[in-house]
Amino acid sequence: MSFDLDTIRARFPALGSGVAFLDAPGGTQCPQAVIDAIAGYLRESNANLGGAFGASRRSDELVEQARRTAAGFLNCETEETIFGANMTTLNFALTRAWGRKANAGDEVLVTRLDHDANIAPWLELERDKEIVVKFVDIRDDATLDLDDLERKLSTKTRVVAFPFASNALGTVDDVNRIAKLAHSVPALTWVDAVHYAPHGPIDVIDLQADVLLCSPYKFFGPHLGLAAVRDDVLEEWRPYKVRPAPNEPLGASFETGTLAHELLAGFVAAVDYIGELGWDGIRSHERALGQRFLDGLPDRCALYGPDTMDGRVPTFAFRVEGAAPREVAERLAARDIAVWDGDYYAVEAMSRLGLQPDGAVRAGFVHYNTFEEVDRLLDALAEL
Repeated sequence: MSFDLDTIRARFPALGSGVAFLDAPGGTQCPQAVIDAIAGYLRESNANLGGAFGASRRSDELVEQARRTAAGFLNCETEETIFGANMTTLNFALTRAWGRKANAGDEVLVTRLDHDANIAPWLELERDKEIVVKFVDIRDDATLDLDDLERKLSTKTRVVAFPFASNALGTVDDVNRIAKLAHSVPALTWVDAVHYAPHGPIDVIDLQADVLLCSPYKFFGPHLGLAAVRDDVLEEWRPYKVRPAPNEPLGASFETGTLAHELLAGFVAAVDYIGELGWDGIRSHERALGQRFLDGLPDRCALYGPDTMDGRVPTFAFRVEGAAPREVAERLAARDIAVWDGDYYAVEAMSRLGLQPDGAVRAGFVHYNTFEEVDRLLDALAEL
C-alpha cells in the first residue's frame, strides 16, 4: 500500500466529519476494517471458548490468531503475550504478580516522565509490601536524566519502570541504554510503550525489554491492553487466577475471565492495517507534520519538551499566553479542532515542569493527519 493520504483517510469513517482529530495521544480513530472485524465477530462467532460447536471453535481460532498477531507486532513468543481490559488494569495485575515475591526494602525506580499507570501500581505495592519506590528525575528539556538513573541504581533495585515515549511531552527514551543500566544491577525493565506504539515498530528483543505494555486503542484498534513478558520472567510468577483457568499458554494464565473476543478481532485488523501501510511512510509523514507544527508555533505559545523532531514523536504540550489550557481547548473545539488539556495522567511530569494544577494543551499527530489540519491549528492559536 502506497502512502496516499487521501486513500488512507477514506478508510477512517470518523475523519469525514470535518473535525481535525489532533487528540491521538488520548486514543486514535479506527479504520473501517477494524469496525467491520468487531461487528463481524459479534455477528458470526460470538461464543465462549472450548465448546464443541462452530462459533466456539471460531472463537478459539480467533484467540490463537490474536496471540500470533501480538507476537508478530512485538517480536516475542505467543506464550509471552497477555491481553487485558486496558494497560492500567493489566499493569496492576502484573505488578501484583511480581509483588508476591517482593521483600521489604526491594527498590523500584520509576520516572517523572511516566504516565501514572506505570507509577501508581508501584506506589500501591510500596504501601502493601513495603518496597521502596524512587523517582528518576527529568531535565529541564523534558528528557530523562540518565545520570540520575545511574545514581539511584543499586544492588537493591529490582525493577526500572519507564516509558518508551512520554504521553505528555513526546520525548522518546533511549530504551537500550536504560535496559543496559538496569540489567547491570540486575533489575527488570518494565516498559510503558503505550504512547510510542502508533509511531514506530516495537521489538522487545532488540529493546531488551523484560516487560512491555501497550494499548491497541492508541494504534487504530479497540480498547484493550496488551503486554509482552519474557517467558522466564513469567515462570517465576504465580498468577492471580480462578482454579479452572488453563495454565497454558503461559501468558494466558495471567488473563482473568473471558477475553473481549470481538476486540481481539479488531486488534488483529488494526495490526494488519499497519502492516499494509508500513512504518516507513508513517514515520516520514509524522516527522513532516511535527516539523510543520514546530516551524509555525506562534511566539505566544510556550512549548514544553524537545524543540526539534529529533528524539521525539509528534506530541506537543504547550501553553498559550493569557489563556488557561481548558479555555484554549474549548475555543479550539468550537472550531472543530480536537486537542487535550490537563495533565493526561502524567502527574509527575506536569508537577516537575511547574504546570500543575491546570497542566497544558496537548496536540498530537498520527499518520492520518494532514498538513492542512496542522495549519488550522496554528492559525487558530495565532487568533486566540
